[in-house]
Amino acid sequence: MQGFLNLNKPFGWTSHDCVAKVRKFLRLKRVGHAGTLDPSATGVLPIALGRATKLLQYLPSDKAYKAIIRLGLRTSTDDLEGEIITQKPVVDLTLSSVETALAKFIGKIEQIPPMYSAIQVDGKRLYDLARKGETVDVPSRIVEIFQTDILDWREGDYPELDVHISCGGGTYIRAIARDLGEVLQTGGTLAGLERTHSSGFDLSDSLTLDELEKQLQAGIFTPQIPDKPLQHLPQVILPADDGKKWCQGQRVAVNVDFAEKLRVYEEDGRFLGIASLRDETTGQLLIPEMVFEAIS
Repeated sequence: MQGFLNLNKPFGWTSHDCVAKVRKFLRLKRVGHAGTLDPSATGVLPIALGRATKLLQYLPSDKAYKAIIRLGLRTSTDDLEGEIITQKPVVDLTLSSVETALAKFIGKIEQIPPMYSAIQVDGKRLYDLARKGETVDVPSRIVEIFQTDILDWREGDYPELDVHISCGGGTYIRAIARDLGEVLQTGGTLAGLERTHSSGFDLSDSLTLDELEKQLQAGIFTPQIPDKPLQHLPQVILPADDGKKWCQGQRVAVNVDFAEKLRVYEEDGRFLGIASLRDETTGQLLIPEMVFEAIS
């Protein structure tokens, strides 16, 4: 079995837990995932099956989330799983003020990842250091936020904001919640998170673990085709002879618009793999980078 499973990760499960469960369900050793989700987050977790694990590195990095941000509260983990650092009611906060502050997070921004995260500093995971009580300077990174849309606003001592966030890879939504609270001078923490899009997959066509199990029991489960999440890469179609040479590791001459990576297909529509393109004085050469399916 090969291809992708668009899994709707349940609350309380780690991404590794989900991979282990899918591996057991399918009786398949080669299973991997893209875009780790915290245990308290739910939503889209792309899972690669069989040879499709080789394609994980080529998936698009864009993601989208529905987040619940609670204001007036700061925690050690920037979500409700951590210890409360500060807590103060903010009954006079208005939605207009929140909208103005949230606008500062559009575009490329500098972000410091949460201390409780999988980021490595000097070869050690931040969450391991945090659990030992060690404090380190967490290096900032540049991330990109494409769009934010406010979905709901609930007033109260600790008002909550529901917001949809579209962003690039490496963005921590917990950090956005924390930093929004800093801009508003109220404190902020993430109270809930659902990923609605990740690496070419949408929540609308995802499967829960229960749904996956039922489909397997009924014998109707079919993984999504391996090249489905690769549509962001341009394609090149090779004649049968060139396709066979390319699959054997040979470089073949092509004439296409330049791109760093390309999807390669045989003229019958079969997906062959991923190639890089090199401009030579004699023309363009299509170089094998990952042969997914060879032509016999």
